[in-house]
Amino acid sequence: MKAVLIRLEDFRLLPIFVVVSMVIGIAIGNALHISDFALTPPIDALKSIAGGTFEPNVPNILSLGVPIGLFLMMYPAMTNVRLTEVGQAFRSPRQLGVVLFFNYLIAPFVMLGLANVFVSDPELHTGLVLYGLAPCIAMVIIFTFLAKGNTPMALVFVALNSVAQMILIPVFARLLIGNVDFDVWVVAESVVLYLGLPLVLGVATRMIVVRRHGEAGMDTLKPMLNGVSILGLLFTLIVMFALKGDLILRRPAIVLEMAIPMTLFFITMFFVVLLVGWRLRFSYRDAVAVAFNATGRDFEIAIAIAITAFSPTVALATVVGPLIEVPVMLFLVWAAMRLAPVLFGVRADGGPPVVVEGARA
Repeated sequence: MKAVLIRLEDFRLLPIFVVVSMVIGIAIGNALHISDFALTPPIDALKSIAGGTFEPNVPNILSLGVPIGLFLMMYPAMTNVRLTEVGQAFRSPRQLGVVLFFNYLIAPFVMLGLANVFVSDPELHTGLVLYGLAPCIAMVIIFTFLAKGNTPMALVFVALNSVAQMILIPVFARLLIGNVDFDVWVVAESVVLYLGLPLVLGVATRMIVVRRHGEAGMDTLKPMLNGVSILGLLFTLIVMFALKGDLILRRPAIVLEMAIPMTLFFITMFFVVLLVGWRLRFSYRDAVAVAFNATGRDFEIAIAIAITAFSPTVALATVVGPLIEVPVMLFLVWAAMRLAPVLFGVRADGGPPVVVEGARA
């Protein structure tokens, strides 16, 4: 089992694993017609388990797939977090300024512009704009971790974004969409579930292992933990594509209509912010953390708002979002690691420094 987990960490094979996971998910969704089910929101399913009222039917079980997959992704990354590094990240005002500027003054309007150009259906347009409102509060940590970026810094930015969006989402929603009524506590619950729980367990694991076996003990565990993170990513992909597998095959035009503006959004935002970090002379690790935090969107919140405040078609647009976002962000992980020697003169894997003439000009 350990050998399999270590093998999963081989980034050269990850594109193959991702494609296979997507195909498996679509096949499962098509076979079970999962999109016909009225799915329970993951947080509600967990609440019903805690209250002893959980009914183990297909929709309820499927609703647990995403939080389980996200936990498997997040927990290994959190074992790398040193509390001293988190403190240092709080003292990075330039990096934080770039994240806040692009997340709240650029990203929502870029998504609005792309929606105006590429999406004609009013409800799909609303769903796409809604998807662009909130910065991600979970998965950007994973993408930063996979790209060998500054994970503690990503964690700090995610925590700050989670607070800021409780205040700013209603403002931007009213400005760009109209009057939107939703429960801001959905954001708080998502933070606890997708960020707080894996953070507490990850930091506790690190403290216990280091106390007993030193840093060498953590180094021994890292390949296996990284494999668990990749396994969680692949499991999450299977679940997400299964949830809409039959819809993808039945109505591929919707996926394509959403895929073009979303792909342009993620690629444009990421490379612009990465280049800004390069010009500001951020280190590679910091620039990657900043770029992913300014690019990733909070699909959990977008879906929750769409389900409670809009029509099923708007909700459908937000559900399609992560099916596009995750593969594109994985491509950006690969691209960032390849650009590290060219822009920053370093190897993303921590190997010997690379001298590229004019790279820091």
